[in-house]
Amino acid sequence: MTSGDKKPGFFGRLKQRLNKGRGSGIGALTWLSGRKLDEELEEELEERLLLADAGVDATERIMEGLRARVKRSSGRDADAVLTALRDELRELLRPKAQPLPVADSDGPFVILMIGVNGSGKTTTIGKLANHYKQQGLSVMLAAGDTYRAAATEQLQAWGERNGVPVIAQQQGADPAAVIFDALETARAQKIDVVLADTAGRLQNQEGLMRELQKVVRVAGKFDAAAPHEIMLVLDSSLGQNALVQAKQFSAAVGVTGITLTKLDGGGRGGILLAIANELEIPFRFLGMGEQADDMAAFEADKFVDALLELDDTRQGLNEQAT
Repeated sequence: MTSGDKKPGFFGRLKQRLNKGRGSGIGALTWLSGRKLDEELEEELEERLLLADAGVDATERIMEGLRARVKRSSGRDADAVLTALRDELRELLRPKAQPLPVADSDGPFVILMIGVNGSGKTTTIGKLANHYKQQGLSVMLAAGDTYRAAATEQLQAWGERNGVPVIAQQQGADPAAVIFDALETARAQKIDVVLADTAGRLQNQEGLMRELQKVVRVAGKFDAAAPHEIMLVLDSSLGQNALVQAKQFSAAVGVTGITLTKLDGGGRGGILLAIANELEIPFRFLGMGEQADDMAAFEADKFVDALLELDDTRQGLNEQAT
């Protein structure tokens, strides 16, 4: 990179990574060029939405809305189709784009991180610690994954990197006890935010899901409003299984926010369309890579533009009213 080059922002890098090395997907600038909306194009668009993990139900909804928008616009060329597609996707995702404000309270703001093994929970905690420190807030980490020794070590490494304390106990300790200890320590030290890790578990492991429910109850005994956020971390490369996880974790503990990770690892991003279509859960953050700045708050319009490969060359399109 030369001195005159500027590193792309998060969503610029996301656009590059979502579309890198794949021959199919929603990305529209190449395959739509010069075409009009007809039966053949509709079938191809449906296939591309499905390949991007949007799922059958969301794809049907999007296509129905697309046809109605194109009909109202009295145009069926590539620009009309792309405009209608962009607007339909934005309309689906915008209600889910809800930031996570840290409310003022007497005790710490508690974010409980949950998800399956390998979803990227611990790495996301490290990125969130940096995010909140950049906002001038004090942060503490709670090593609630007491089953996997490497989890505590990884969390401690993120704590050192971000200059934030980590509360941990011996391997095999009661996760609820570890998190309760962290909350008491945080209150005594007037910490603003506690990020609590939990062991990865499959959504169908009843014993581990009951343990997670216990963690939630114990946090509620510390503060009736805690945990203030139950954040489900989803691996974008899992496709429709991520939707199943969101449904079952939400049924078990009441998920209040979703962070989608590994968007540089094969995930096509369309799974958020499926989740938005079926569940009333806010989208909080997007993650890719291992660096602290490889995370950003979810922004519906920018996310859609990344999916569709829209950039400054389509500025006129982007500026059209929705």
